[in-house]
Amino acid sequence: MAPNTTSVDDTTQQFEQLDLKKLAREVGSYSVYPETTYPPLEPFEHQDPGRLADPEKRSLYDNAEKVFNLTPALGTEIHGIQLSQLTDQQKNDLSLLAAERGVVFFRNQNLDPYQAVELGRYFGRLHIHNTSGHPPNLPEVISIFYDEKNPQTLKYFEGISADQAWHSDITYENQPAGLTFLKLDTLPDVGGDTLWASAYEAYDRLSAPMKKFLEGLEAIHTGQVHNDRVKRSGTYIRREFVDSTHPIVRVHPLTGWKGLFVQPGFTKQIVGLSRKESDLILKFLFSHISGGHDFQLRFKWSEDTIAVWDNRCTFHCAIFDYFEEGRRHGWRVTPTAERPRYDPKGKSRREDLAEKKKAKEQQQQ
Repeated sequence: MAPNTTSVDDTTQQFEQLDLKKLAREVGSYSVYPETTYPPLEPFEHQDPGRLADPEKRSLYDNAEKVFNLTPALGTEIHGIQLSQLTDQQKNDLSLLAAERGVVFFRNQNLDPYQAVELGRYFGRLHIHNTSGHPPNLPEVISIFYDEKNPQTLKYFEGISADQAWHSDITYENQPAGLTFLKLDTLPDVGGDTLWASAYEAYDRLSAPMKKFLEGLEAIHTGQVHNDRVKRSGTYIRREFVDSTHPIVRVHPLTGWKGLFVQPGFTKQIVGLSRKESDLILKFLFSHISGGHDFQLRFKWSEDTIAVWDNRCTFHCAIFDYFEEGRRHGWRVTPTAERPRYDPKGKSRREDLAEKKKAKEQQQQ
């Protein structure tokens, strides 16, 4: 049985399921923006399925055709496994793998958004977005589609620098995203890549005095960017945004590793510092993340690829360079997790892996 349930009514049962890929290619934008009101999110106890994982993750590795890492710091690609057919043990192991490697990629996937809703519920209470468009009768799914023929789309992105777009999903919520499942099924001939960065390595690359300064500090995260988008588009806010206060350095509950938990997308101010001090520190940290090319990966999509990433230990940034090249479409499902916390007993990823490697070598002697 899944370790998590959702309080949202099951709205995905329909007489006829939509083919979102076909709609995006033949019709264009199909998203709906219902003028309805959702109640505030209630706290819940998150049961992470990664706690039931096999540390060796044999259920995935032993059944895959190929498994390889994309960079030393983060990113693993798995061939030969369909996410639509995962066993519970494979789901548990995937949760732990994403926590350790940040993001996991599966190409040539047949998972549809209806199946994705059910899969996502295994990993946490699904987030229903405050403002974003979704397919009809699928409020748990966010449609990823920018009409390359709409002049307003080009105008909006012309004014945005890519380094401003780094974020982790919905960190303005009190209990933000755990995993995110993103499938892209329609791509331009070139462009439309996505960047990820490791929050573990972003922390580990800081000097010891900077780490000491940041640990225990908190920052305010806000959804103001979405409020601004609603004002431009004229759509509806279905649930009021909240500001949430989270630690700047959080410890992942599965790995015990420390990672930075600030980003330009949603982090507004450091608690306890003056505005001038806060802006100075945040500007440094944002630059540290966007310029950390040695702890980033740039992924080139192929159609029907799914990325599964852990927002508790990564940042990501879509590259909007493709509007003159063609259409890019997909959809996203986002389970939420625990409230972020700092634990002074947490470890550096680098130090922990080095200790485990040394212990293993000593056992083999």
